[in-house]
Amino acid sequence: MKLDHFVLNIDEEYQKDKNMISAIRNVGFPYEPKWGKGTRGFRVSNLWIGHEYLEMVNILRDDGGGWVPEWTKRYHAGHRGMICLMLDTEHMDELHQSLMQKNISVTSPSWLEFKWFFNLLTRRMPWRNCYLPFFEQVPLQIGFQEMKDQKSRDFMNQYMVPNSRDNGIEGVQKVTIRGPFTSRDLGMLKTVFGSYPVSESEDVISVCLPSQQEIEFVVDQSYQVELYTNRATGNYVEIENVKLFC
Repeated sequence: MKLDHFVLNIDEEYQKDKNMISAIRNVGFPYEPKWGKGTRGFRVSNLWIGHEYLEMVNILRDDGGGWVPEWTKRYHAGHRGMICLMLDTEHMDELHQSLMQKNISVTSPSWLEFKWFFNLLTRRMPWRNCYLPFFEQVPLQIGFQEMKDQKSRDFMNQYMVPNSRDNGIEGVQKVTIRGPFTSRDLGMLKTVFGSYPVSESEDVISVCLPSQQEIEFVVDQSYQVELYTNRATGNYVEIENVKLFC
């Protein structure tokens, strides 16, 4: 299992405002907001960081145009910032069965599909997703993704351009998520990640993934996210509630 991508609800300034786009580029991320999937109902811009990326979504219509219904609903309710942490796995069915046996309310694995061309056509992406429930007081959920096969993975890797690795930023090494996590939230995290090295204190749970990447959950009053790349020098850019260090 490894970090894959980070889904963010964003306002359109991150896709259209020249000053905002320049601020992202100036710290080392060659961001091209016009390159990404979309329909009449949503627009995605990707920020590629090695094999990880930010999937930044601007919802354009009430129905979301095929975007995830619950994420669309929360977008219209005012949520901005990271709404889903996606983890890559090569064993989706085993993972899903294990979580169900532990009484974790995880959704069934399903292919990502969305309508386009006036809702006449359906596009199926070459990966399956399943999701944990949202945290009780933090507008965030954790998802798991499995690529169809290596050919599909290699094909998708071709589209990870422009990429910050050209500037020596090879990937995301650590994620720190701060928020009002409840005791039930923390219990769920310990159950989900129990097979990996987990360190914990009263207000912090740290998970070391097999990829040697780290996820840190910190109990705090406000919901904020910090993403640390391999080259983290202290410089960062803010995108909604996310600080991206480079």
